[in-house]
Amino acid sequence: MTMPKNISTLIWSAVGGAVLCMVIGFTWGGWVTGGTARKDSASAVRDAVVVALAPICVDRFSRQDDAAGKIAELTKASTWDRGNVVAKSGFATMPGAKDADSDVARACAEMLASPPTPKT
Repeated sequence: MTMPKNISTLIWSAVGGAVLCMVIGFTWGGWVTGGTARKDSASAVRDAVVVALAPICVDRFSRQDDAAGKIAELTKASTWDRGNVVAKSGFATMPGAKDADSDVARACAEMLASPPTPKT
């Protein structure tokens, strides 16, 4: 078998095409590295847990004695401290957990302090 005389041109063209393919794939094609995929999936899992547990916290908080007064106290607290108020109340601590989940407490406090308005 005889090699073509311009083998160097063919090899450099293949390398250039591979580099161009990678640049296009990572910038516009949506490709990500394994580490980025792991971080994104961990963040999505965390967000899903908060979305699932915050309504449970709201329900538990709303069922306590004098719930209206406690919610009024919560709305008077600063927005930065509302999550701590809910966490200290114990309603952001899920069964089987030792401590309150701060993300769940913040989401619960947000839902309690600004309930959705019904659409008419």
